[in-house]
Amino acid sequence: MDKVGKSGFVALLGRANVGKSTLINRLVGAKIAITSPRPQTTRNRIIGVKSGPFGQVVFMDTPGVAFHKSTMTKSMLHAAEKAGAECDLALFMTDATDPDPEAEKAALARLGMNKAGIEVFLAINKIDAIPKERLLKQIEELSRAREFLEIVPISAKTGENVDNLFSLILDKLPEGPAFYPMDAATDQPERFVISEIIREKAFLLLNQELPYSVASEVDHVEEKPNVMVLVATLYVERESQKGIVIGKGGAMLKKIGSSARRELELKLGCKVFLDLRVKVKEKWTSDNRAVRDFGYGSEG
Repeated sequence: MDKVGKSGFVALLGRANVGKSTLINRLVGAKIAITSPRPQTTRNRIIGVKSGPFGQVVFMDTPGVAFHKSTMTKSMLHAAEKAGAECDLALFMTDATDPDPEAEKAALARLGMNKAGIEVFLAINKIDAIPKERLLKQIEELSRAREFLEIVPISAKTGENVDNLFSLILDKLPEGPAFYPMDAATDQPERFVISEIIREKAFLLLNQELPYSVASEVDHVEEKPNVMVLVATLYVERESQKGIVIGKGGAMLKKIGSSARRELELKLGCKVFLDLRVKVKEKWTSDNRAVRDFGYGSEG
């Protein structure tokens, strides 16, 4: 493609639940990554594309850094490491409401962000939720972790200082071509988007009970006159978990399905019929093949 202006890939990196998915949605101006208060909501590298007269910036949302050793967690961490290695700029995010400088240093090291020549912005998120004096202390502590291009306090939730962060990123990117069509917001296929929305609703409605063990998969998509028919499955690891997802008299599964259907109708712009089921796939989070089949993390 012809040169369009500033162009490049920016990886959003950090520990779990620092707000990377909320930020990428705000930057792109569309919901392309699901969000929830639960750790490990993001399990893949998610592409978000922001285009305009300035050029095109491709943001990569990544799974949060975690140090426990499940098969799925290791695969997710590899996806984050790969994004950090392939980007033009790295944006490392922290949570102002949960400061832990030593954990941030460990995450930076695990992601390879301490290597010479890697340019990293630091975004301290959720500044809307803390007093200013706490923020100043965090800036001072985190500035000792490594040399950052800039330390930018933001609120991905309210949008505070996000435009400034984007301008700073843009200034550091080279001129180059567009990598995606100028009207694209993401490269995710429709089935992936559908399965992620269903999983998000399960995470939100199940609260603390078992989100880590829930996976979603779209089994069938059929476009009929005036309606899209979807058949999808939520997978859990044990029979006891299946009962939690279904709920008494099927009430929980009905709630998850209704909530997902409403958002899918808005997203797809048509009426949706959703047939949602629950199945057990024993210990799938510890099974390399199952993790790969669900599309979580990275194989490379």
